[in-house]
Parts: sequence; structure tokens; C-alpha cells
Amino acid sequence: MNAEPDAYCFFRDIEPQPPLKLAFERDYLLHAVKGALDVIIDDRRWLLPPSFAAWVPATTPLEVVIRRPVISCSILSVPGYCTLFPNHPVVFQMSTLAREMVQHCRHWGSDKPHPAEADVFFRALLNTCAGLIGTSIEVARPSSDDPRLMKAIAYTEDHLDEGLEAATVADAAGLSERSMQRKFADEIGETWSQTLTRIRMIKAVELLGEKDLPIIQIATACGFASLSAFNRAFKNFAGVTPTGFRKQLLIGS
Repeated sequence: MNAEPDAYCFFRDIEPQPPLKLAFERDYLLHAVKGALDVIIDDRRWLLPPSFAAWVPATTPLEVVIRRPVISCSILSVPGYCTLFPNHPVVFQMSTLAREMVQHCRHWGSDKPHPAEADVFFRALLNTCAGLIGTSIEVARPSSDDPRLMKAIAYTEDHLDEGLEAATVADAAGLSERSMQRKFADEIGETWSQTLTRIRMIKAVELLGEKDLPIIQIATACGFASLSAFNRAFKNFAGVTPTGFRKQLLIGS
């Protein structure tokens, strides 16, 4: 039996399933070309749509939640194969070039012969991805060990397109509004209103990766009553307008 190559692609359709607690002996570039992966590492949560990926060093415990069908197109490599990545987990934006490179090697799995250029290609791919880290925005989702606070966060995430008010969210979480606001300040480090804005922006980042979705429709889905308000909020968050951010994704900046 042939030994596994130093790097290979894990390309597979994955159906919704209960949370998976995992750890790999290889470094892991976790990426989905369709759908979104909900990833938890060291109590930090990220939603990974196709416009983002996670670098997970070997032996790092992680939890993956798959709520809808996903197509994974991820790269596993022996530790030290790419030295440009940090030795800790990191989530970053995938440029169009990086996304196309990942899909190019989708048939180079662990159990099939690789073409002669595969090793050079995998190294170039991982080096390209590592170079994206410094320009990526932070999209970690708010998290807490308090079940009621997590219920408030989940309710907020699930009702972004509604005219949300703090009192409604607190009632859904079984808290008084004052108690909920105090918990957000103490455990999240920001008010519920600030958290709402952050959740809206993370959702916007996810949707802007879908190039055919109109920006006005994204603004509405994120709970904004006007395009101008959405543009201002997103520029404050990402440093560029939604249109500018989408262009960066499409041209591979």
C-alpha cells in the first residue's frame, strides 16, 4: 500500500449532521466551496462561507457544525509543509485566485496518484493562502459559556432581517433586558446593540461572497432599512464599502 502524499485535497459532499469534535495529525486548510461550515476552536466561533478558510495546525482540537449541505474542498499536509502559516489557528479571506487553486486540485486525494506538478502546486497554494492572512478582517462570532446569553446571540443571528429590539431578544432568552445588557457587557465586552451590528457585518461578509446576490438584497437580509445605512456600517467595519469588498474578493486582492 502506497504512503499518503505529503499534501492532498479532501473533496467531499457532506450532509447535515451533529457537531463533530475533531483533531488531525496533519495541518488542515479547512474550506468549503459550497455551503458554510460553523467552526469552534478554543471557544471562538467562525462561520466559514466559501469566501473564507481556516488554517488549523496539526493536533488542534476543533468542533465543526454542519447545519446545511456542504461541499468541502480542504487541504491536509504534513506538519511543516508550509512554513508561512502561524503555529496557531487563524481564519482569513480567500481570494478568487486561492479559491480557484483549491478547486483545481480537488481530485488529488489521499488515495489516488498525483500528477508530477502536484507537490509544487500544493506548496504554491498554501503559500498563497498564508499571504492573505495579513489583509483579512476579523469575523469571529460572539460566544459565551452562559446558555442564556448564547440563546440571545442565537436569536439575534436567526432574526437579522427583522426589526430587532433588545427587549424582544431578552424575552426570547429568558432574561430581563437589564440583565441581558449586563451580561453582554461583562462577557462579550460590548453592548447588545454593538453585538447586533457585528453579527450583521459577519452575515454581510458571508453574503457578499455570493457574486450574483444584489447588494440591496444583502442589506435587507442583514436588517438594514436603507442601502446608505448598510454602506456606512460596513465601511466602518471593514474599511471599504460592500461593493469594494466584493471587488476585492473577485479580483483576488
